[in-house]
Amino acid sequence: MGDLVSRISRIAGAVLGMAALTVSLAACGGDSLEEGRAGGTGGTPGSGKGSLVVGAAAFTESKVLAELYAQVLTDAGYSATVTTVKNRELYEPSLEKGEIDVVPEYAATIAEFLNAKVNGPKAPEEKPVASGDAAATVEALKKLAEPRGLKVLAVGDAVDQNAFAVSKEFAEKNKLKTLSDLGRAKLKVKIAAGDECEIRPFCAPGLKKTYGIDVTGIDPKGVGTPQSKQAVKDGVDQLVLTTTTDATVESFGLVFLDDDKKLQNADNVLPVVNAKDAGAPEIAAALDKITKVLTTADLAELNRKVDAERAKPADVAKAYLESKGLVKK
Repeated sequence: MGDLVSRISRIAGAVLGMAALTVSLAACGGDSLEEGRAGGTGGTPGSGKGSLVVGAAAFTESKVLAELYAQVLTDAGYSATVTTVKNRELYEPSLEKGEIDVVPEYAATIAEFLNAKVNGPKAPEEKPVASGDAAATVEALKKLAEPRGLKVLAVGDAVDQNAFAVSKEFAEKNKLKTLSDLGRAKLKVKIAAGDECEIRPFCAPGLKKTYGIDVTGIDPKGVGTPQSKQAVKDGVDQLVLTTTTDATVESFGLVFLDDDKKLQNADNVLPVVNAKDAGAPEIAAALDKITKVLTTADLAELNRKVDAERAKPADVAKAYLESKGLVKK
């Protein structure tokens, strides 16, 4: 994942040696599983259909998704607990071994992670398997995952990937709804992002090559930081690099431009399970209830409640599941 533009809300220092993805999902630090704890609905250990461990990486969104999974599984009769693991390098082997049964994943990122693991660290750069096509990316993921004892469940519409936004005023003035519109407008654009945007293929070079956008420079204020968004709001910069689940874009008076030519890889959310221990159809059916309902906007709002309102992931997940009728109150 060498061509990663680090996501701010994820733990810094993600592995940058595997080239092809822009969104950093493998959080860094730590060398052991942290102690598990009961999922938000508090299933009784040993009751019902048995115990399951849901793994979460050490960033807000992963913790929220893990709670959603644990709570629907508890509602389905399993005793589900959530265990936070620092990064993918630790939790993926644990998933293969059956120490963890279920993890919320991102299609393109886990596909390229396994591509590197199976075919060598240069594989994601030289022979990438992920693309902007979610279905094709998931098919490639399955071919890599299944021989390792992993089962890839259905993919949904919720996606967490790099996204670009402009001010509403700038969009209205220039009639912009998509990145293609921005390219056709022949406007000079300075991007508020991390300084690595200058060389990452899914940032400035990709915007130039795919959309013909005239990028005049990078303002290194960081990916999706308040400072970056403020710079675009103030007109100092014209475009900000953030993520699709950034819930604060609107509060800065900004709007996303649609990645209509699919420059970004399909990092749609989906569960990956240990096939032996959690491959039962009942488990897939329970998790699929969330996958079918969860949207990118939902995920952004759940993140916002945890990060901005300091709500607990378990409480946020419980309220969401109840509001959608996915668990019994």
